[in-house]
Amino acid sequence: MADPAPLERLYEGTAPGRGVAAAGWRVCLAHRFEEPRQPYGAGDVSLRDVLRHVGLALRYFRWWYKKTRVEKKSAFIDLLCAVPLQQIYGCPLGGIGGGTITRGWRGEFCRWQLNPGIYHYGTVIADQFTVCLRCKGQTVYQQVLSLEKPSTLQGWNWGYCGHYAFYHALYPRAWMVYELPGQNVVLTCRQVSPVIPHDYKDSSLPVGVFIWEVENGRDEDVDVSIMFSMQNGMGTKEDRSGGHWNEPFTLEKEGERVAGVLLHHCTRVNPFTLAISAREKVGTGVTHLTAFNPAGLGREVWQDLLHDGRLESPPGESLCPLWDRWRGSRGNGWPHWRYTRFFGSGGDAAPALSHYALTHYEEWERKIEAWQNPILENSQLPSWYKSALFNELYFVTDGGTIWVELPPDCCDEDLRGQEAAGLSHLLPVLREYGRFAYLEGQEYRMYNTYDVHFYASFALVMLWPKLQISLQYDIAVTVVNEDVQLRQYLMCGQRAQVKLKNVVPHDIGDPGDEPWQRVNAYLMHDTADWKDLNLKFVLQVYRDYYLTHDSMYLQDMWPVCQAVMESELKFDMDNDGLIENGGFADQTYDAWVVNGASAYCGGLWLAAVCMMCKMAEVLGDAKIRQKYMDILNKGKEAYERKLWNGKYYNYDSSGSGASNSIMSDQCAGQWFLGACGLDQGEFEVFPKSHVVSALRTIFEKNVMSFAGGTMGAVNGMRPSGEPDTSSVQSNEVWVGVVYALAATMIQEGLVEEGFRTAEGCYRTVWEQLGMAFQTPEAYREKKVYRSLAYMRPLSIWSMQLALERRASQAAAPTQATQVPNHP
Repeated sequence: MADPAPLERLYEGTAPGRGVAAAGWRVCLAHRFEEPRQPYGAGDVSLRDVLRHVGLALRYFRWWYKKTRVEKKSAFIDLLCAVPLQQIYGCPLGGIGGGTITRGWRGEFCRWQLNPGIYHYGTVIADQFTVCLRCKGQTVYQQVLSLEKPSTLQGWNWGYCGHYAFYHALYPRAWMVYELPGQNVVLTCRQVSPVIPHDYKDSSLPVGVFIWEVENGRDEDVDVSIMFSMQNGMGTKEDRSGGHWNEPFTLEKEGERVAGVLLHHCTRVNPFTLAISAREKVGTGVTHLTAFNPAGLGREVWQDLLHDGRLESPPGESLCPLWDRWRGSRGNGWPHWRYTRFFGSGGDAAPALSHYALTHYEEWERKIEAWQNPILENSQLPSWYKSALFNELYFVTDGGTIWVELPPDCCDEDLRGQEAAGLSHLLPVLREYGRFAYLEGQEYRMYNTYDVHFYASFALVMLWPKLQISLQYDIAVTVVNEDVQLRQYLMCGQRAQVKLKNVVPHDIGDPGDEPWQRVNAYLMHDTADWKDLNLKFVLQVYRDYYLTHDSMYLQDMWPVCQAVMESELKFDMDNDGLIENGGFADQTYDAWVVNGASAYCGGLWLAAVCMMCKMAEVLGDAKIRQKYMDILNKGKEAYERKLWNGKYYNYDSSGSGASNSIMSDQCAGQWFLGACGLDQGEFEVFPKSHVVSALRTIFEKNVMSFAGGTMGAVNGMRPSGEPDTSSVQSNEVWVGVVYALAATMIQEGLVEEGFRTAEGCYRTVWEQLGMAFQTPEAYREKKVYRSLAYMRPLSIWSMQLALERRASQAAAPTQATQVPNHP
C-alpha cells in the first residue's frame, strides 16, 4: 500500500499544533493532487452500449430538455451536466438536517447547502480568517490565512505560504495548523460541529465553532487578533439582488456574554440569517464591522485592523458561524426544522444559537472524544481505517440532509394516508424524533433512496437509531399506499403507475418537489418490478430490532413485512422457493442486466425469508414461521443447485456469456445475516464453507487481480481475471459495496483480507483522487468516476459492527448473543 503520509510531503513546518488528533486525514496546504479525473460521460459509453440504449438516450434527452430548459427545474439525475470535480473539500460545518457550509482543506468556504438538498458549489473569497500580530503597541505581521491571490480585495495581504500549514480532519472536528513565517508563532484553529451519537437535540443545530489557540515562541508578549470576515450570502446572484442587511448583536446570559454580527439574507424564497459571533472572556475582546464592500479593494477593513488590531466598533478565543431560517417553511411547504423545536421558528434564533454553541462546544467535544477514543486508542486498528470510519460520516450532515418537525396540528390520518391502518406508534415516533431524509447523492437528487440506504443504514442504526426507526416508519407508510398516476419510464419507454401498493418505493421524493407526499422521483425503471427493494425492507426491520430491541417497532413493521414478502413471492416463477430476476437491470445495479436466479437478489431473498422465520418466532406466529421455513428449505437447495459452481456463486443462472462472472456483492444476504447473528445453527442459510470460498475468490480475483490490489474490489470479474465489461457498471468499483464486502470478510474471519480490500478504496478516494468529503458512488481503474458525494459509503459502519461483534465473541466465547424471543 501507499506511503501513509503522501499528502504531507510538502510540509516544511515543524509544529504539531495543539490538541490535533493522531488519526485522521492530513494534508499540507501546498499539496496538489496529480490525477485529475472526469465524470462519466457519453464519451465513456462503449459502442455496444450506445446501440443497446439508443431509445433510452432519446427519451432521456427529451425529458431532460423539458425539465431543465422549459420547466427550469433540476433533473433528479443530470447525465448531461455533471458536477465537476474540485479537489478542495474539507469537513462540513453544521449539525444534522439543518444545512451545511463546507470549509475546504485550504481554508476556503466553498460548498453551501442552506436550502434542503440544493447545493451551490463556489468559493466566497471574502469569507476568510486574518491574523494580526502586535508587539509593544505596533503591528508586526498581518496576513490573510489563505493561499489565494484574488482579483478582489487586493488591499489585503494574500498568498500565505501553504508549505507552513496543514489541515487535519477527523469528523466532526478538523484542525488547521499555521506556522507564521518569521514570527515564531503557531496558530491552531479547531473546528467543531455538534454531531454526537444518540443526541437528538444538539446534533440538529445549524452551527459550527472555531477555536483558536496561539503558541508564542518569541521572547516577548504578543497580542493576537483573529478577524473573521464573511459576505452576506453564498456567492450566488441573489447576493447582488439587494435588500440584505447586517446588524450587530450582544447576548448575555448566565454570566456569559456573546457578541457578533447578524447577516440577514432577504431572498423572496427561503430567506435566512447568517451569524458570526464570539464569546467575550477575560483577556479577550470582541470588536466588529457590520459592512464592507467584498468586490472592492477592502482597504478600509485592512487598515482598520492594521492600526490597532481591532475593528472600529466599541480577538475572541472562539468564533461561531451559524445560519437560521427566518421562516420554518418554504414555497412548497417544508415544515419546521428540527432545531426550531428547541430555539423557536420565528427566524430570530441566531443570537440564542450563538450563545448556546459558544457555551456548550466544550461539552460537545467531551462527548465526541468519549465516543471516538475507544476506537482511536485501539492499536489493532489501522490508522487509515480510523480516518475513513469517522470522516465518511460527513454525509450524514452533508448529504442534502433534512430533519424536520411534524406540524403541531398533524394527526395520524395526515401521516398514514388512506391505507396505513396499523403502525400504532407512527405518530408518537415522528412527533418525538421528527422526519429524517438524506439524498442518494449530491448529484442524485432523490431522498432516502432505499436500495442504497440499505448499505448506508448501518451508520444511522448504530449512531442515531431513532432516525433509522423514523425513516423506516415513513417507508412503511408509503408501502401500503399507492399513487395511480401514470408516467413513462425512461429505460423501457412504457407507461406505468408511479407507485403500486404493497411494494417498497425507490425513494421518497425530489428535494425540489414534495418529499414524503410525492414519492419515486426516480424515472429510469419502474421499480415495482425490482427484486431487491422489498427484501431490503425486511432485512432492515429485523436488523434494527436486533440492535435496538425495540419490540413495538417490530410489532408495527410485522404486517408490512408480510405484505411486501407476499408481493415478492410472485417473482418465484417456478415455485422452487427462489425468486428469479426478470431479464433487465431490476435491482440496485440498475444498468447491469440479470436474468433468472441470481447470486445477489437470490441471496437477499433467502436472507429475508430467514429473517421472516426469526421474526415470526419472536412474535409467536407459528403459522407464518412454518410457511417461510418451507420456502427457505426449498430455496436453499435451489440456490445451491442453480448458482454454486464449486468456488463461488455465479452472477446468474441464465447461461449467458457473463452469467458465471464473479460478483463482488454476491454475499450481501450473508452480510446482513451475520450482522444479526443468524449465520449459524438452524438459521444458517448459506454453507459457511461456500461463503468463505466465495469471499476468498472475490479477494483473489476482484481485489488482487484488479489494479494490483490497490483500488478495492471491482463489481464484476471474469474467471479469467479480466473485469466484466458486459455493462457500464460491472467494471466499476462501488465504494459502499466494497466497505460492505470488507465487513462480510471480517464477519467470516477473513479480517486481513477485509482491511486490505477496504483500504484500497480509502487510499484511492482520499489520497490519490482528491475526493475527500465527496466520496463517489463509483470509479473505474482509469480516467472516470461517477456521482460525487454519495450515500452508500456510510456502509463502512458495518465494518465497525463486524469488528465489535468479533470482539464480543472473543471476550465471551461461550455466550452467544441473545435476542429476546418475545417483545
